[in-house]
Amino acid sequence: MSTPPQPPQPADQPAQQPPRPPQQPTVPPQPTAYPYPNPQSPPPGTFHAQPTLAAQPAPGQPQPGNPYAQAPQYGPVPPARPAGGGGAGRAVLWAAVGAVVASAAWAAGVLLIGGRSDSADLRGYSAPSNMCSSADYSSFKDEYTENDSSPTRTSLKDKALDESYCSLGLKKSGSSYADAYLTMQLDLHKKTDPAPEFTATWKNYGDSHTGYDVDPVEGIGDEAYLVSQDTTNGSSSSGSRYATLAVRDGWVTYTMSYSVYLTSYDEDKDPPALTDVTDWLKTDAKATLRQLKD
Repeated sequence: MSTPPQPPQPADQPAQQPPRPPQQPTVPPQPTAYPYPNPQSPPPGTFHAQPTLAAQPAPGQPQPGNPYAQAPQYGPVPPARPAGGGGAGRAVLWAAVGAVVASAAWAAGVLLIGGRSDSADLRGYSAPSNMCSSADYSSFKDEYTENDSSPTRTSLKDKALDESYCSLGLKKSGSSYADAYLTMQLDLHKKTDPAPEFTATWKNYGDSHTGYDVDPVEGIGDEAYLVSQDTTNGSSSSGSRYATLAVRDGWVTYTMSYSVYLTSYDEDKDPPALTDVTDWLKTDAKATLRQLKD
């Protein structure tokens, strides 16, 4: 009886090798932000390929089997910003709020600081329409007893300047003509602070006018200067005596000037001393400025 052929026994068959897994591709080292141990290599134990657009699958397509092509996971993905309320919108909003606050602060600074410094400091003075009747020159009336029947006076009212001016002749008793002259002028500077030019003009008057004495005067306004000149040399037959008191009080200026000219034809041969005249100017200027305040 014949025996059917038997399959070869395992010992007679060649040993089968297990299938080798496919070799993984070699990925070159990628740069990393970690400085240690190698600035150009990723830290040990964590390796992720850098994502590129080419490695992303098309919508609806399965992910490729290469694990190195997956997008790296560095932690939870932050939620998307809501439309219309994102950081850009808030930045614009805060910029607008900041601009409004800055504008308000600037406006407050102008009102609280700039407004006061830019407004006219008139100290309550007013410019009269008739300076000749408003000014005080009573100190001169003991020497010059006769009144001037036709003095010269002017006045000006403007948004930038108010001005009152008077010029009159001083006559002694029995004189037919004026023996001396007195002028008074008040200026209310409503747009420009006169202080720098006032100081430059009167403090330095002797530099631009030869032969004049300039002396600061205390106790009248913010600043005052007395300018004087005497060319009579002790003689009453010729020469002149001149004195001006210039006062600034805030943005208001006031000048009071006396002058006398002596010749052989003048009736007055004995004019007052210059020291007397300067004292009268100081006394009457103070009185006039008090009267012209509201």
